[in-house]
Formats: sequence, structure tokens, C-alpha cells
Amino acid sequence: MKTIGYAAQSAATPLAPFAFGRRSLRSDDVAMEVLFCGICHTDLHQARNDWGGSAYPIVPGHEIVGRVIDVGSNARRYKIGDHVAVGCMVDSCQECDQCRRGEEQLCRRGFTPTYNGRDRIACEPTYGGYAKHLVTREEFVVRVPDGLDLSRVGPLLCAGITTYSPLRTWNVGPGSRVGVIGLGGLGHMAVKLAAALGADVTVMSRAKDKEGDALSLGADRLLVSSDPDAMTAAASSLDMIIDTVPVKHDINPYVPLLDVDGTLVLVGQIGPLAEPSTVPLLLGRRRVAGSPIGGIAETQEMLDFCAKKNVLPDCEMIRVDQINEAFERMERADVRYRFVIDMASLVG
Repeated sequence: MKTIGYAAQSAATPLAPFAFGRRSLRSDDVAMEVLFCGICHTDLHQARNDWGGSAYPIVPGHEIVGRVIDVGSNARRYKIGDHVAVGCMVDSCQECDQCRRGEEQLCRRGFTPTYNGRDRIACEPTYGGYAKHLVTREEFVVRVPDGLDLSRVGPLLCAGITTYSPLRTWNVGPGSRVGVIGLGGLGHMAVKLAAALGADVTVMSRAKDKEGDALSLGADRLLVSSDPDAMTAAASSLDMIIDTVPVKHDINPYVPLLDVDGTLVLVGQIGPLAEPSTVPLLLGRRRVAGSPIGGIAETQEMLDFCAKKNVLPDCEMIRVDQINEAFERMERADVRYRFVIDMASLVG
């Protein structure tokens, strides 16, 4: 299938139109027309090789919403015209214990990423959703529930499941006390989802000027982390903290906010942290953990939950030719809270 997308040809070049081919359908594949694609910080990092390992050309995009246009001969889950979505992975071994448990994100052999990866069968590069079409195996496609605004679903496939998964893993529900560090794309979804699950939610920010935003998203309060008296008064007040900060930072001020057996879950920073102190961990039997995205079944559960509770990200819609400007604005944190590309603007 011939198609067109936007690709980075090197770490130093802006994204630009790129014509390429999608594979012919295998028996268990689904082909879709991409309608909308969210923009994630990971897209920026991969395009600029911030983490190393980027293989060019890269067509980013792993928050993909589309319409089914064809299915393989043995594909049974979807039919032409269905609204579907694809997130951060498009394949896994399907055989290991984690895959059999429905946790493909923890595949022992490593999952195949939606872009900047290699197809397991053809060994060809995977290209993401900044494109007109996508082909992937049906097991990694999820159904978009009726009633959800298609233009705002995309970020749920990354920011949504990245924050929903730890909330479910640590059994957050009514009566839970959840803290959220950071109020960007991930953080604002953590607030919305934790509140929808019935938790009491505290947003932590260095400045009080985020209070209005935090409350409007569903938080119960804002804790100013630069105020030592307020932080001391909040000691042992939380069961769980979701840390969405995407850069190296110090978690030591936040750990004492956890109650006994509380957990601080890192979902933002990929890489080093400031040196942590073990004192509050030992004295309070507290934990620091990490969490990636969720599996396919959990992603479908999350979408269904969002449809039931009317939980959607706050988005700014852009044209495909505004991608590079959007990347620059993301670096300045100049977005509330996610960019989504209207792929109807991609002509070719």
C-alpha cells in the first residue's frame, strides 16, 4: 500500500513529507485510514535521537485513531468502517508468560514498537501514525467505544494508559489518596483518571498558579512543593504518588508524603534521577516503582472506562504541516495539554 506521512530524516532535520509503502495485508492484519494522531514527548525524543538508537527515516506517532479500510482473510475482530485505535506497540511474541497474561508491554522478548522498531516477520522498519494509513496485526488494535470524541481519543493510547495502568495495578478506588507530580500531558490524565476512579487527588506543583487548572481537572487540592511548611504538614497523607516529570529530578521531597506501604510510581523520566535517600523508604516501608504502558486488554478496559465516565484529554488540534512548530512548543511546555494532528490535512 502506497501512502504518505511526515518523517524525520536525521536528528537535525525538521519533519517533512515522506512517501513510503505499508506492507500487504497478512491474514491476521487490519488496515486503517488514520484520522487523528496525538503528539507525544516520546515522538520528539525519538525524532531528535535524544535517547540514542533512532533509525532514520522515522515516522513518529503512537496515539493513532482511524477507520478500518480492509482486513486480512483470518481477521475476525473488526470490519470495514469500524473506528479503531493503535497505541505504542504493534506486536509481541504472544508466547511468553507475560504475553499470555495480557501484558504484552512486558513481553520477555520485547514488544515491537509502533515506530522505530522492526517487524517480527519481514524485519522491515515500523513507521508510526503521522501518516495516511497504518497496517498492523489485529491483536494490537483496540475498538473505540461509541460516544467518544474521535479527535480526542488519541492521547488516551499513551498518556491515558500510562497513567491508568498504575492506578489499576495499585488498586486505586474510592477512599484512595493519590498524588500527582507534574500537570502536563501525563499529569492531567492522571488527575482525571484518578478522580474518575473515586480517589482523593492532590496535585503537587512548585507554584500556586497551577491551582485553578488542577481543580478544574478534578483534583481536590494543590500542594505547593516549594513550601516546606506545607510539605511537612502533608507528611504520610498519600497512598500513591504518580510522578510524571519527564526529566532528571529529585524525588526525595515527595517520598515522605507517602503513608506506610505507599508507592511512588515513576511514569515520566526515562533515565537517571537525583540520588535518592533510603531513610524514608526504610522507616515508612515505602516503595519507589516504575510503570510503562499497559497491555492490550487493559488499554481496551481504559477506553471503555473513559467512555463510561466521559474522561478525555484536553487537546489542541493542529494541521500536519504544523508538526515542527508543535515540537518547539512542547519543549517550552506551551500546550494544554496535548497536541492532536487532524490527518485530513495530510494531502497526497
